[in-house]
Parts: sequence; structure tokens; C-alpha cells
Amino acid sequence: MTDLARLTDLIKPEAKALGLSLVRVKFFGGRSDPTLQVMAERPDTRQLVIEDCAELSRRISDRLDALEAEGKDPIEGAYRLEVSSPGIDRPLTRLNDFADWAGHEARLTLTEPVEGRKQLTGDLVGVEGTAVTIDVRKHARMAVDFAQIADAKLLLTDRLIAATQPLSVEGADKILTEG
Repeated sequence: MTDLARLTDLIKPEAKALGLSLVRVKFFGGRSDPTLQVMAERPDTRQLVIEDCAELSRRISDRLDALEAEGKDPIEGAYRLEVSSPGIDRPLTRLNDFADWAGHEARLTLTEPVEGRKQLTGDLVGVEGTAVTIDVRKHARMAVDFAQIADAKLLLTDRLIAATQPLSVEGADKILTEG
């Protein structure tokens, strides 16, 4: 069993050294395709360019390889390392994410039902203390404690697309003409 807290503690300083904020560390895929997924972003832009991904990937690989050489490998067996930005329909993993993305549509999955609902979809309103407020579609405004949220992500909408412009479109015209 992979210790995600330990992996996060190992990866966080590598991201910080590059001026990046860690969004999520996740291990999935089981025995057939074990994958260590790392999502990061620049705090000032909430985005990540390909050069950032490559550099963070190198730093993480070097750190994990050094631990393996010392006999302290945090991951048993072979695995795939995937480093990326959180993307436009990003996961919301930190309390401040819910405040930062207020006004945008999200889907929250709760650890247990609240008012008979385990999944809430609607516009994020904001955060007060540790309570996340969401205007639930066809229901009402609800506040749930951050600790009750098992999973959350933004939903792709025209409003979200308009609010998030890429930092770099370098190479996009080449892809379009070759594609």
C-alpha cells in the first residue's frame, strides 16, 4: 500500500523549490497500471506550462530514485509518473480553491449524505471558516464542512472557459496545421 501522505511530503518541497503549489497527489491504476499523478500550478496564474511539468517531473524522479538507491523506496514496484496542471475542469482539493473559484459551477461528492444528498452540483458561493457554500441546482443554497467533501471538481462551462485563458499557446498553430 502506497502512503500518499508520505509521498506528498516528499513531493511538496520539490514543487515549492520551483515556485509551484501542489494541487493533488494521487496513486491509482492498481497492479495493472500503477500511476503516481501529481498536479501542480503556479500560485499567481493557477496554471502550469509544459516546461514546469518537465522540470517538476525530473525533480520528483530524481528524489524517488535517490530514495530507492538508499533502500527507502516509497513505492513498491514499477509505476508511471504523471505530472500535469490541474486542467480547466480542475479538482478542488484545498479549502481556498472553493473561495478562488466562487461563481463557477462545481460538483461535490460528500463523505455522507447531507439533507439526503451525497452529490451536490451548482455554483460555488464561497467559504466561511471551514464551511463551503454552494447554490445547489433545483434545490437551495447549502453549506457543508470542508471535511465532509470527499471529492470536488469544477464543471466545464462557457463561463469557466472565458475566465481561464492559457498562458501560452506556443506551438498550437503547428499542431493545427499538422493535425
